[in-house]
This record gives sequence, C-alpha cells and structure tokens, in this order.
Amino acid sequence: MSGEGAPDLHVDGAAGLKVVVIASQWHEKVMDGLLAGTRRALAEARVADVTELRVPGVFELTVAAARVTTQPIDAVVALGVVIRGGTPHFEYVCEAATTGLTLVSQRTGVPVGFGVLTCDTEQQALDRAGLPGSGEDKGYEAAVAALATAVTLAPFSRC
Repeated sequence: MSGEGAPDLHVDGAAGLKVVVIASQWHEKVMDGLLAGTRRALAEARVADVTELRVPGVFELTVAAARVTTQPIDAVVALGVVIRGGTPHFEYVCEAATTGLTLVSQRTGVPVGFGVLTCDTEQQALDRAGLPGSGEDKGYEAAVAALATAVTLAPFSRC
C-alpha cells in the first residue's frame, strides 16, 4: 500500500492561514471523497479562510494554481484524478499536472498539496478517495501536507 511509512502529521498554528482548494470535475464520486477529506483536514486545523475552485480537469489545475498564487495566500490544495486508458493521454496529463504544480510551488513559495490521484483503475482511485471502505484518504493527506508546510515556512514569510 502506498501509505506505508507515511508520517503522522498534526498541524498546529494553521488557524489564520488562507487556503485555496482547486478541484477537478472529472470522476465525481472520487472527487466527492477527496473534497470531503480536504474539508475535514482544514476544519480540524481550524482554517476558516478557504476558497474552493472547480476546474474542468486535472490539466487545468496548473493554470488555476498559477493564477491564485498571484494573490496573498498561504497554501493551495490541488485535487484530481486521472485513470489510465488505452492511449498515452494518461502520461501527458499526469506529467503536465505534476510538473506544473511543482513549478507553481517553486516559483511562488506557496506550498501546494498534491492530491492528484494517478491510477490504473477506477477501483484504485476509489481506494484512495477517503470514501467509506477506502484504505486511504488522499484529499485529507494533501491538505495536511500543504498546511504543515505553510506553518513550517511561516517564519520565512514572502512579504
């Protein structure tokens, strides 16, 4: 299981953060789970300043993240799912999303929680979506990672 060896992160000091959640619209059931996990993590950390944006697909996450990070925000959580099909489209979209979101984070200094599932099957996505019966909750994990990084970097403020 991919969650093997994951740290048990607890986020303190995130209540005043401003967070933008950007989520794809593809694969509604999986996205519902990812969003629920993200919302739960943000609520547990007492983050009240949250904006949610929906974009058509995973490819559009990067431009949305690039745009929102031009504003004063503390973290982004990017959520989506790409399921392998019979063409190279999977590789192109997954690589573009990974590279694009990494570049946004590097160029802006804004932590980006990477909640993009890249799965071979729909069942793999459902197993990671944080739904009842899922083995993992990648939406929750992506939000916690973004918050923990933002709190860690707060003493090195960009302003």
